[in-house]
Amino acid sequence: MEKKRVAFYTLGCKLNFAETSTIARQFEKQGYERVEFNEEADVYIVNSCTVTQQADRKCRAAIRKAIRLSPDAFVAIAGCYAQLKADEISKIKGIDAILGAQEKFKMFQLFDGFQKNSEPEILASPIKKAELFEPSYSLSDRTRSFLKIQDGCDYYCSFCTIPFARGKSRNASIPETVNKAKEIASSGIREIVLTGVNIGDFGQSGDENFFDLIKALEKVKGIERYRISSIEPNLLEDKIIEFIFNSPKFMPHLHIPLQSGSDTILKQMKRKYDTSLFAGKVSKIRKEMPLAGIGVDVIVGFPGESDEEFDNTYTFLKGLDISYLHVFSYSERENTRSVKMDEKVSSKVINERSKRLHLLSERKRIEFANRNTEPEHSVLFEGKKEHGLISGWTENYIKFQCKSNNITPGKIYSVKTAACSPEGVLTGNLLNP
Repeated sequence: MEKKRVAFYTLGCKLNFAETSTIARQFEKQGYERVEFNEEADVYIVNSCTVTQQADRKCRAAIRKAIRLSPDAFVAIAGCYAQLKADEISKIKGIDAILGAQEKFKMFQLFDGFQKNSEPEILASPIKKAELFEPSYSLSDRTRSFLKIQDGCDYYCSFCTIPFARGKSRNASIPETVNKAKEIASSGIREIVLTGVNIGDFGQSGDENFFDLIKALEKVKGIERYRISSIEPNLLEDKIIEFIFNSPKFMPHLHIPLQSGSDTILKQMKRKYDTSLFAGKVSKIRKEMPLAGIGVDVIVGFPGESDEEFDNTYTFLKGLDISYLHVFSYSERENTRSVKMDEKVSSKVINERSKRLHLLSERKRIEFANRNTEPEHSVLFEGKKEHGLISGWTENYIKFQCKSNNITPGKIYSVKTAACSPEGVLTGNLLNP
């Protein structure tokens, strides 16, 4: 009998990719063949994001693409957009199922044979009932794995819908999480990226905490590198920074969401820190790890962000010793406090401010790369080869290129840098070819 085929399309964060990979393995265990999303399939699963209006549009476009490719296929949408806007999605003709935060991992319990429906079946429990934590990790990238250690958020920032889409903060126990890391190690992957919605909040409802978790994960044999995907500045304790500095496995690379360099805007965002605390965290990292990679999230165009408030953000970021920025344009989301705020910023102004911060980020990134031409580095190389060169990432998250001879993708090599390109890419050679 010919195998049934399933295709997946994932939008949004690393957490979604970890969850999609886990759902895909459920299908593979049931005998399905996984194919690319642009191929004909019997089942299509879209794992959605709703952090911006653009994410919503991309999701609807992906759904329509699946329906065009295989009109008789079973089409399901899961994830945050499905949880928040099931009625809106159900108006798209050809959808069979809409699955909320609690239901997306139960597809084989909910559907018998994934038969086409005349009307979409909406299966999205109220988010207040979201208590299930489904451990997830990705294996599709053979060089690293995204390991979901936490889900949900209790913060309710005024611009964010995640608490309404994913529910309260929750996680598995440390022993259960360590077992997942061991499973990843057994697959041959050597780097794990710890991911979640608010990972620093790990264990907040019990006796465990994030610091205890990373100490336990460090002991897992076979994993040579860990990265912390993103951690709130108020939860980035000094002992965590000191642990990373002394750890042979946790990489000197931290990504910290700032969102605004104006204390006035931070208060309106309902963030749990001010610029003084944030600057102190960057200073502490630099004191312990002078060459650590430090990434920062920032939002432009939040309601009330005047020219002066934006200038405060720009000046603050320019003065910080950081490595790069992730710049996001503010997007109105239903049911958030910010929707009701006055002094909306025009899209033209948002675009102009975004361009300025992207240019600042590029300067920061290149300056940081140029500071790293002297030391030796360790690099995890990826599979893609171009013009006889292979690329990878240093321990502090700088792109490195060298000749691909005798290099196995997915393995970690010691390298000696020779130069830095104008684009901020390090080049050099293996220390021990």
